[in-house]
Amino acid sequence: MGSLVWRRLRRHRLATASVGIVLGVSLLCLAAPFIAPYDFDQIDLGSIRQPPSMEHWFGTDDLGRDLFTRLLYGGRVSILIGLMAAVIGTGFGALVGALAGFYGGRVDGFLMRFTDVVYSIPTLPLLIVLASYTQAGAASMAVAVGVLSWMAIARVVRGEVLKIREMEYVEAARSLGASNARIIGRHVLPNAVGPIVVGATLAVGNAIILESSLSFLGLGVQPPTPTWGNMLMDAQATMSTQPWLSIFPGLAILVVVLCVNFLGDGLQDALDPRAEAR
Repeated sequence: MGSLVWRRLRRHRLATASVGIVLGVSLLCLAAPFIAPYDFDQIDLGSIRQPPSMEHWFGTDDLGRDLFTRLLYGGRVSILIGLMAAVIGTGFGALVGALAGFYGGRVDGFLMRFTDVVYSIPTLPLLIVLASYTQAGAASMAVAVGVLSWMAIARVVRGEVLKIREMEYVEAARSLGASNARIIGRHVLPNAVGPIVVGATLAVGNAIILESSLSFLGLGVQPPTPTWGNMLMDAQATMSTQPWLSIFPGLAILVVVLCVNFLGDGLQDALDPRAEAR
């Protein structure tokens, strides 16, 4: 199964290129303590707002800190928040969708109306309110984004489970006396893994955008810990005179989110059982 999915994924050139780019950026960020030329909070008042040069590849900020170093360390935080939020949101959404689709009836009605209510709440304004009352760290930011980004995957998984629960192997498991929890865990969710994986992939990009938006507004992870979002916040006053301060973190967000979305598109095609027929 894995080799078949990989063969299908390789046909999607943007997706395969995106895998390499995302892995490359992630590995560079993970290796920041070993490859970064400076400490991320190292201040050099003699090198304030220097343009890109051989000494500072991406230039320096308003405190003389090396922008390339801060970009690597900021990527560690931004990507980590994206991954953690995607795991939380996808896990909770898959559970809600599986329970709603499997049990149906009142359980389905209650869970889907609850999902609709949460879906109707604007995510970014609510995150702004929550961030203003909580300590903005990477973990709390990931939890906040995750618990407000599960609704779409819940709907998708519910629709998939509604089809799966009528399959013969599910009926066979029931006839053998398997409990509902075992059927959901061993038969239903594994066969709904396609939309879950695709939803999780897209959730990473969405979480990075939300974290960057909050940090840009000054409500995300606070300096001196860098994230791509608060680097943009620091650069907003000098975007016209020192454009490198905003170009590099902005490009990092753009490239990673685009690549994650391309990967999600490729996985959607690769995990579609009808792909061979097209």
